[in-house]
Amino acid sequence: MAKHVPTDIVLHQKTRVLEISFDDGAKFELPAEYLRVYSPSAEVQGHGPGQEVLQVGKEDVAITAIEPVGNYAIKIVFDDGHDSGLYSWETLYDLGAHYAEKWERYLQRLKEAGYERKPPEA
Repeated sequence: MAKHVPTDIVLHQKTRVLEISFDDGAKFELPAEYLRVYSPSAEVQGHGPGQEVLQVGKEDVAITAIEPVGNYAIKIVFDDGHDSGLYSWETLYDLGAHYAEKWERYLQRLKEAGYERKPPEA
């Protein structure tokens, strides 16, 4: 049984933000780019520690669909064709609870790789 269970999941298409509320009162607003670059898929995470693949050029990625997976996760389909990550309730909660540090780590990795983020399209 999941420790954290969502009570509401709302996709804001225009702002490309997934808003998710949990049964403990926590509420997170997770940008599509953030969800895409931290996808739990093997394509992004690799098959073990240290095998993560830095995702670049995802500033304008959007979510085209959200599909339930049992009572424990959702599959997010992105407009760049990525759809292989299953976001468990625990993964989504972790992404929300640690957004600031994970986002900063991502930006630092981009900088170290010499990639300059372009401003997202309005």
